[in-house]
Amino acid sequence: MKPTILALSVILAAASFPQAASAASSAAGSTQVMASHKSPFNCGKTFYANNWIDTPPHNPEGSIDWQTYGSDAIDGEPVRATAAGTAYFNDAGSTSYGKWVEVRHGDGTRTRYAHLATMVRAAGGSMSVSQGTQIGTVGSTGGSNAPHLHYEQRTSGGAVDTSPTVEGVTVSLGQKKAVTSTNACGGNPYTPEEVCGSGYATIDSAAVTGGRVYLLFNSGNGYNCVTTLKTTNVGSPSSMSAFLEPEGSNRTTNSGSFGYYAGPVKRSAPGTCVKWGGSIGSDSYTSPFEHCGS
Repeated sequence: MKPTILALSVILAAASFPQAASAASSAAGSTQVMASHKSPFNCGKTFYANNWIDTPPHNPEGSIDWQTYGSDAIDGEPVRATAAGTAYFNDAGSTSYGKWVEVRHGDGTRTRYAHLATMVRAAGGSMSVSQGTQIGTVGSTGGSNAPHLHYEQRTSGGAVDTSPTVEGVTVSLGQKKAVTSTNACGGNPYTPEEVCGSGYATIDSAAVTGGRVYLLFNSGNGYNCVTTLKTTNVGSPSSMSAFLEPEGSNRTTNSGSFGYYAGPVKRSAPGTCVKWGGSIGSDSYTSPFEHCGS
């Protein structure tokens, strides 16, 4: 992006972003931030990480603006969790962060992702995420007038780390570095439990060419859940399906062209046998009626 556009973006955002912690408190807590964060973008994507200083200063100071690098425009890019944790979805409307997500990590640290065009959950929702799980797409909502991703790493005490590290690259105040993502390079970033949601546990699974079909059960509400996850060609949309059929009831199917998983398909089936299955391409699996009363 052009510096003049970025400066205008910051001027608009500065009045409404939460106040940054002091430089001293940021430095004191920065060692608490996990050192294993990946870039928040798809595997192989390169974008500028800009930890810039200007007048007025970037607010909060130490946050990163991820920007277009070369011919690959950042607008609309999938945004992924830089480390595992629980994601919380928020919407500040036309002010401040706009649509934004905070991921709270297991060590108490947090990351924030702001100005999103879309989020994978509605505001007020939450979900467990792995490193690489998609949480939204890049946009220009809130106090911004040019597409970019505002990104923060915060210590367990809430201070913004003014020299955040992603992909092993530290971007200190005043620096702008091109960073290439290795996020979600090793396979499917989703787990069956993440797809089905809180309270679900896997009770059975079956292999299909290019992936696996999973049956999960939630003992708290009596619902089963089925999802089919890819293990090859992850991220490239192709024909997939998942279905669930409680004995004596109609079958519910989710099918289409998906990059990561089909489903989730959920049905209430306490004390009932279920037939379940799914497909990737031309290979499919269909169970007999089983897991009665799971």
